[in-house]
Amino acid sequence: MAGIVSLHLPSRLCLRTRSVSIPLKHGGPPMRLTRMPHRSRFPKIVAFSSNDIKVGSNIEVDGAPWRVLEFLHVKPGKGAAFVRTKMRNYVTGNIVEKTFRAGSTIAQASVMKETKQYTYKDGSQYVFMDLASYEESRLNEADIGDKKKWLKEGMDCNLLYWNGRVIDFELPISVKLKVVEVDPGVRGDTAQGGSKPATLETGAVVNVPLFVNSGEEIIVDTRTGSYSSRA
Repeated sequence: MAGIVSLHLPSRLCLRTRSVSIPLKHGGPPMRLTRMPHRSRFPKIVAFSSNDIKVGSNIEVDGAPWRVLEFLHVKPGKGAAFVRTKMRNYVTGNIVEKTFRAGSTIAQASVMKETKQYTYKDGSQYVFMDLASYEESRLNEADIGDKKKWLKEGMDCNLLYWNGRVIDFELPISVKLKVVEVDPGVRGDTAQGGSKPATLETGAVVNVPLFVNSGEEIIVDTRTGSYSSRA
């Protein structure tokens, strides 16, 4: 009877496996075993060239995550080419200008994005919920900043995570909000052009066409804070 070889392999989840053949001591066909690859416990850091920098790139500098707000490739008459950037620190909110040598290697920040629903405000904190797990994530008022004027309960937003912590959130590009008050000194007029200030349910004030009246819902572009259309 052929001998039996018993091997204890680690029970790790993996995506790819590799088979190896081991001959048995007492003869017989070789036994094929599946070798489970080792999986790192740490997040993979992806590097890319400074030439690939663009607006919205997430990079890691001095151990912190940054978002590129502006960039400019510069090739002077003398000297090496470089990339001039303006970046915002996700954690502190600080905005700085930094220059990178053209073609240099930069670590790409592993920023993950998840959709959560804004549910309510608890004191100075804004509470977002995962509708699948009902797990709550909280952001302080300082983290929300001026975005709070477009934030409405029940709105889906994208929360950004880095190293397991929430570092920022993104509003929908277009939001539907109700007009609660318009300038009483200007009457709505569908025939004439022009605009008037209107106060929305979140407290934000935007300029709307003269034909928009109190009680109506409008679409606002959160990137510019401007009126887009009637809802």
